[in-house]
Amino acid sequence: MPDTSIPLAQHYHDRTKYDPETLSAKARTLDFAHQPVPFKTYQVGVEVDLKPYLDSSTTGEQADADEWMRLSRLLINAYGLTAKFPTPTGQTFYLRSAPSAGGLYPAELYLVSRGTRLLPAGLYNYQARTHSLWRYWDDHNWPALQQACFWHPALEATQMALVVTGVFFRSAWRYQDRAYRRICLDVGHLLGNIELASVLTDYRPHLIASFADELMAQLLYLDPDQEGAMAVLPLADLLAVEQNLPHFKSVFATPCQTDFRAVPDGELLTYFHQSTAIEVTQNIPKWALRPRTEPEPTNPLEDKYNFPFCLRVPTPTAPIAWGEHLQPLETTILKRRSTRKYSGGAISLEALKQLLDFTYQPHHYHDQGFDGDPDYCEVDLLQTFVVVSDVDGLEAGCYYYAPHCQELRQVRFKQFRRELHYLCLGQELGRDAAAVLFHTADLQAASQAYGDRVYRYLHMDAGHLAQRLNLAAIYLGLGVSGIGGFFDDQVNDVLGIPADEAVIYITTLGQPG
Repeated sequence: MPDTSIPLAQHYHDRTKYDPETLSAKARTLDFAHQPVPFKTYQVGVEVDLKPYLDSSTTGEQADADEWMRLSRLLINAYGLTAKFPTPTGQTFYLRSAPSAGGLYPAELYLVSRGTRLLPAGLYNYQARTHSLWRYWDDHNWPALQQACFWHPALEATQMALVVTGVFFRSAWRYQDRAYRRICLDVGHLLGNIELASVLTDYRPHLIASFADELMAQLLYLDPDQEGAMAVLPLADLLAVEQNLPHFKSVFATPCQTDFRAVPDGELLTYFHQSTAIEVTQNIPKWALRPRTEPEPTNPLEDKYNFPFCLRVPTPTAPIAWGEHLQPLETTILKRRSTRKYSGGAISLEALKQLLDFTYQPHHYHDQGFDGDPDYCEVDLLQTFVVVSDVDGLEAGCYYYAPHCQELRQVRFKQFRRELHYLCLGQELGRDAAAVLFHTADLQAASQAYGDRVYRYLHMDAGHLAQRLNLAAIYLGLGVSGIGGFFDDQVNDVLGIPADEAVIYITTLGQPG
């Protein structure tokens, strides 16, 4: 029987932990004959080819051509194919601009049009393999979208919205019930790409992560046992003055569950997703304006951990210079790859500071044309610990990163390479990286504040932050790779991270091998 003294989110987290005593017993042989295809297909509909608009020399009415190019560029940078290569089985494996655990790409990207000069009202699926939109439903669905999103103000003025879903089995095929963690992280990676690709194309996505799940499934014609909506992003066109909108909160609190039924392994993922759904009949608070990020910290105690007598390393630095018109950003998005091997060599302290700056201090980049206050679910619920193995000018050990005060604070001094190798399930990436970032959260407190659905929010925000980290590292010539598989409880014990911090995600950084 489940422990009904803890929230459902904590129950799911505990059930899907990796433990050195039990992991080998749960291992299974993958059935590659039934590996899911990471592309969605439709039997009926109309293709809208976006490939011609990747070329700036495209002819036609100039205003229309410019709008098509913006949309085409947004989608290929957000989730387009960036490479392909043959596999030993004779199939072709495709890489996309957003990273995915195991290359399984569980996220799907849809576009809902209110009815624009270019896109008639209806539902579209982004077909990454052909870089096209597949119009599979022709209808005025915008009122239904507004209802599903509880009349979020961003939908009043916008004409298009992206919807990100997760196809459960694509990840569960390999990672079983723990796959929900990976799906939410992968959605977060995609949200990070959408944010930055929008900067390049004069859009501004307004994130909505609290919505009526059943209505969203009905709107998109999803099978809720197979696929679920994870995020809705009304796209404000910044070239239209009336769409330069205020920023509203992306989420609201829902009840926390401690009375839930026992479900067997293999059914936990779907049960957890459906149990954290928001009902259309729930008493929903009015959407609140989100306070803008303060340009500079005023109180160091805003950061959670203020360890007494610890070494403090200030991290303010010159922001990364992304170049004229941010052209290097687009190049970086399209050439990004997850590093498969590190040399074990050092990175500079200045590089680490710049990575932290780009990831956690977006207001420092407003003058370069970036969104200085991008949307997250509730990013302040996440904490960051940095384990240093080889950073020039910084002693090896575990540090807490205080984003408001912009400093690294000593937790423990030690060379952790051997322990990182063990904690990351024997992956050499953990051992050979120069620095390893751990995103954590007090899951009990977060669940009490926002309900069990906060589990989605934490992982999506961690993936979003990690994608900013990914791109900054690639731009600086460093290697970077995320790790979603680790011995959960042992991380806290070994590194000295407080016991109430659940590890959400790990990102490794170093010199490519």
